[in-house]
Amino acid sequence: YEAVAEAVHRGESPNTLILLQPGSPYACLGYHQDLNKELDVDFLQKEGLPVIRRSQGGGATYLDRDQVFYQIIFKETGVIPKDVEKMFERLLSVTVETYKRLGVPAGYKPLNDVVVEDRKISGNGAGMHESASILVGNVILDLNYDLMARVLRVPDEKFRDKMAKSMREWVTTLRRELGEPPTVGEVKAIYSNAFQDILGVDLVKGEPSELEWEIFNEETKPRHTSREWLYMEAPPAKRREGRAVKIAHDVKMVEADHKAKKLIRIRAEMMGQEIMSVQIRGDLFVIPKEAVATLEEMLAGVKLEEEELMNILDEFYDATHAQTPGITARDFKEALMKLKQNL
Repeated sequence: YEAVAEAVHRGESPNTLILLQPGSPYACLGYHQDLNKELDVDFLQKEGLPVIRRSQGGGATYLDRDQVFYQIIFKETGVIPKDVEKMFERLLSVTVETYKRLGVPAGYKPLNDVVVEDRKISGNGAGMHESASILVGNVILDLNYDLMARVLRVPDEKFRDKMAKSMREWVTTLRRELGEPPTVGEVKAIYSNAFQDILGVDLVKGEPSELEWEIFNEETKPRHTSREWLYMEAPPAKRREGRAVKIAHDVKMVEADHKAKKLIRIRAEMMGQEIMSVQIRGDLFVIPKEAVATLEEMLAGVKLEEEELMNILDEFYDATHAQTPGITARDFKEALMKLKQNL
């Protein structure tokens, strides 16, 4: 889509809708991410799965032929709003209608998700290429949850299992909703018809132009396959001591490190600002050691607000009489608040 966007920007191509599937599976990295921090490179190389860094932001993910992608590239149109939030709402109404016509009661969830009973069934991102606007999203036929979690770099297998479990809970597919997913041809036809009906436009079927292929072969492909592009580090302003993996709309798996006299490493499943579940790790000492599990249980359902966290931590120390040499309640609070920075 980047080559098409360049042609649209130059005024050499019309506003364009692309419907496609990946030719083969691959891992996709967000523009601002560090490859070695986000993906399990050794596993990908062993399995022969390539990595592509896209020009848009967002998180790392796994893509295969069980997803049908729509790529919308446009400029200077009165049909699609310029405001990003309104653009998402307008264009994702097409995705919602597509699912409804397939028999799935989907709905739009701001900013950029389509959901079924609060479970994500389409992920979407947007950006600009010069003067051309781009929206990219998917219709999910089926999903390999374990492989989706496997390609990501995680601290340990327990965290990976938790991530896969969270994906199963918060991300759904046409196969799960219908039993048997429609064919790719059916999805493309229904999406195209919904696109025309909702936006009031006529689509003209075509193939990539000679110029678009030229831009792809001479500019886009060489850049995206270069080692410099693939391994470029996130700029300093984007780097954090920790990371977040988006599962669905408000649900994320988040990590954060805090160095007091001892290292406190927090891994949490978050729903917005609320802790759903949490793991506390590091080189700290907690006596008795079982008290850590008690604290993890007490933090479930707590919001990332300093006063609320301090109240829970005070209750924890009062109830367990735990000793944490070199670590205070305030240190735990600071570690937990760093989750907020990484959301």
